Amino acid sequence: MISPARVAAYEVLVAVTAGHDLPAAIATARTGLRDERDRALASEIATGVQRWRAALDHLIVAFAKRTIDRLDPEVVEILRLSAYQLLHLTRVPASAVVDDGANLVRRAGKRSAVGFVNAVLRAISRARRNLPLPPRPANAGDREAALDYLSITLSHPRWLVARWYERLGLDATEAWLQFNNQPAPVTLRVNRLRITPEELVTRLAGEEVTLRPARFAPDAFIVESGHPLRGAGRDAGWFVVQDEASQLVTLLAGTAPGARVLDACASPGGKTTAIAAAMEDRGLLVASDVRDRRMALLRNTVAASGASNVRLVQADLLKPLPFRAPFDCVFVDAPCSGLGTLRRDPDIRWRRRESDLPLFAAAELTMLQHAAEMVAPGGRLIYATCSSEPEENVGVVDAFLATTPGFVPVPARDAHPRLPAAVVDARGHLCTEPHAHGLEAFFGAVFTRRPVT
Repeated sequence: MISPARVAAYEVLVAVTAGHDLPAAIATARTGLRDERDRALASEIATGVQRWRAALDHLIVAFAKRTIDRLDPEVVEILRLSAYQLLHLTRVPASAVVDDGANLVRRAGKRSAVGFVNAVLRAISRARRNLPLPPRPANAGDREAALDYLSITLSHPRWLVARWYERLGLDATEAWLQFNNQPAPVTLRVNRLRITPEELVTRLAGEEVTLRPARFAPDAFIVESGHPLRGAGRDAGWFVVQDEASQLVTLLAGTAPGARVLDACASPGGKTTAIAAAMEDRGLLVASDVRDRRMALLRNTVAASGASNVRLVQADLLKPLPFRAPFDCVFVDAPCSGLGTLRRDPDIRWRRRESDLPLFAAAELTMLQHAAEMVAPGGRLIYATCSSEPEENVGVVDAFLATTPGFVPVPARDAHPRLPAAVVDARGHLCTEPHAHGLEAFFGAVFTRRPVT
């Protein structure tokens, strides 16, 4: 009998290859698994395959002596997940992994490939202490050898590692990729509308959850042990699961109680509820997004937080916004390539192409210009992404300033006194990077609209 977790992992990988995003595919597969251990294993396998896909494919080609495009897609996914288990989940006996791989091939209706899959997996298992992967080059300036090592052995798209190698060099790029290939910790933001940080630590300790303060964000805690999502805290609104770099971006709003604020790309609501807490639940906070599903997520997050000053409006920032009165602060956490979040979303690295970047940047500029129309004189405009790439960050900032009169840049540290200097770059932008800060790559810029004279 095939392990239910491996069947579920296979179904997730097939769905991702068909175009579904990894978190949604995992969520769907988990509903068919009753045992929490099977759910965890299926998620671990599917996520691990996406992290290490380039290295796995390189090994499959080496031992199969066939290119990936000459293999049936179902066979490829079975070889990937089985090879991942052989190399990264060594607590599972190799014989069990090989047997399950053969049985999965039968289940997929590819019986003629059973012997082939069996032979490839056994060859990988025998060679796992001496795998034919490109080594780290002795000469950091050997570009082609460096890119082979970074893109294959550390499993990232060659076009992307070439960019990082040119900008940062071998050592920093290697550190960034190693960061992306590690599981991300669960990071919480205490919801000050419900509870103090000290109370959160105490209450979760009562649920056998251990926290430690994060390094940079003032309300962030890293889960060291335990399962906070299984207890009462999330539903009670004690905390929001939110990446630390994302929490730092929220500080740029610097909003005061009583202000009028617009969060223009608000779902799933982590930043909205952080801004509501900074406003002490006073004033008006309008939170908008475009799609029905994202509005539902936003509604649930806001309800759990207890924020009463939030109003939800469905709107498309690619079009002029429907508001009459301007806002003291407009926050644009723009939909972007997501290339700064490859640790948490490893499938993104294989879905993006370099040619996507100008398209994202053009849309982001349009959204920022529409948001700017709603900023009151003397008001603040925030632009943020979770992208690592200059086209979407400083490129959009420069294009906005060149095309939108009346706005001037403001140093990020002027926006909030608790924003650490270590995460602000030479141009005054918030800029977190894995190799420098141990955080996902987020970007944030602040502008003010000149008062009317």
